[in-house]
Amino acid sequence: MRLMRLHPSRLALWVLAAVIIIADRLSKAWIVANLSEYVSTDVWAWLAPVASFTRLPNTGVAFGMFPQLGNVFKVLSAVVIVAIIFFHRTVEPEDWLTHIALGFMVGGATGNLIDRLTYGHVVDFIDLNFWPFSSFAIFNIADASIVIGVFLLLIVVWVQERQAARVERTESSHS
Repeated sequence: MRLMRLHPSRLALWVLAAVIIIADRLSKAWIVANLSEYVSTDVWAWLAPVASFTRLPNTGVAFGMFPQLGNVFKVLSAVVIVAIIFFHRTVEPEDWLTHIALGFMVGGATGNLIDRLTYGHVVDFIDLNFWPFSSFAIFNIADASIVIGVFLLLIVVWVQERQAARVERTESSHS
């Protein structure tokens, strides 16, 4: 059997996803073990002006939208993870930022899927206390990772479109 050699950027995707999954699982395990649902606490006094922990079950998606569709999101999460796994194989190895973005997204999506399969809902707990986020939705490490991944992917697409437009302008001016 021949082992497939992973390009460092592809390896980075999987290492980042694993780190996110582990951090997400450990943080949620601590929250579930130490905080009842709908209870808020300031774990560290120095962190209180910025954030506290409030354990909330979330059967919906981002910001608790569509809570009645919890089972649909189990399937959708799995489909998204599989799609990312297949898509990353088409991304050029030199496209580090795309691989990193996908690592954030697959790690976050997997963390939340594990919650849905384990608890029947996602465990949210990060509660920001500062303006303008003091009334922001409560979230978790997996959610933050997905948002970071999507943001990075948007940057990649924006940069690639600008580069393609620049090449097109250069080619049309030389013809």
